Amino acid sequence: MIDVDIPGFGELHLAHLVLDYNGTLAVDGELLPGVFDRLSALSRQLGIHVVTADTFGRVRSAMSSLQATVTVLPVARQDEAKLNYVRQLGADRTVAVGNGRNDRLMLEAAALGIGVILGEGASSLTLAAADVVCTSIGDALDLLTHPLRLTATLRA
Repeated sequence: MIDVDIPGFGELHLAHLVLDYNGTLAVDGELLPGVFDRLSALSRQLGIHVVTADTFGRVRSAMSSLQATVTVLPVARQDEAKLNYVRQLGADRTVAVGNGRNDRLMLEAAALGIGVILGEGASSLTLAAADVVCTSIGDALDLLTHPLRLTATLRA
């Protein structure tokens, strides 16, 4: 669990981390450097969930030695599937990270939504739904390791 009280934003009691894969943790299906170690460290505090279309078919092998739940979604209505996943976990206890248009609803519903802009870009709708936007997945994950960074960004 990660707890942080952000003046003007509210108290966060985070138990789950839900992430998109391609464009968020990986580019062209390849996990980005430093991601595995950060997720491994965060898995001691949060349940790690990767929810993806798995465009390149590599998510299961990339995540196989990490304590994480991997869910590959069917092609249709992925935005709603990701939203429902977050709701089933408890949106009020979940941080969601993504970049694609199909990530917008889960970022909007989660207690904390983090948009990332990597090599494939990001949907402007998703960025508008995010509470915080980062230009690297490392920086996004480090917000959870160093939650006072969230306070500095989100306080009123």
